Amino acid sequence: MLGVEETIAGTEAAQIPKQRGESLLETAVRYAEERHWDVFPGTWLEPVEGVQRCSCGDVACAAPGAHPTRDDWATQATGSATVARRMWSKQPAASILLPTGRTFDAISVAETAGFLALARMERMELTLGPVTLTPDRRMQFFVLPGASVKVPDLVRKLGWAPSSLDLVALGEGAYVAAPPTRFGSSGAVQWACRPTPANRWLPDAEELISPLAYACGRDR
Repeated sequence: MLGVEETIAGTEAAQIPKQRGESLLETAVRYAEERHWDVFPGTWLEPVEGVQRCSCGDVACAAPGAHPTRDDWATQATGSATVARRMWSKQPAASILLPTGRTFDAISVAETAGFLALARMERMELTLGPVTLTPDRRMQFFVLPGASVKVPDLVRKLGWAPSSLDLVALGEGAYVAAPPTRFGSSGAVQWACRPTPANRWLPDAEELISPLAYACGRDR
């Protein structure tokens, strides 16, 4: 099976931003500076009796080290590299979270459907935006803002009931965890399709919804 970062043929070798060898602070600053994405720091992992626990203190935390630290996180998010540097300087281990509904929305599907869709999109020669792969086996496809409003109708037009597919559009009021944020002991968020100069301009949800819905239908 192809590695995660080999799933899209022709992806440029240079990573923007770099993942390896950089601190969370440097990576968060790159997201704001180079991609103009809003960022905000989330929780982090702390070793407790040999186990990595979420800084929120909940031993049953569903997303340890990868969720907001406060209810008003949306007001905390910034597109300023200077402000991002200041926030992560205070807590260098904080996860990197990106609010959706601003510079991008995200279409979230199960990992198995996501890989099937990626293969189908490659055959169709579709232009993709960045795509993340999370340790809880989800993939998020970055698309232009507005997808959360459009997707239900787009899915219906393809003959599916939105509730019948494991396909969720994340828009205003939601967020995604960005690489290299870690989910407890499960591993780190990775890029299935990395940010590059070639995908700075994001696709519209309408361009990707057919292969995504098809893959989710096959994966039921």
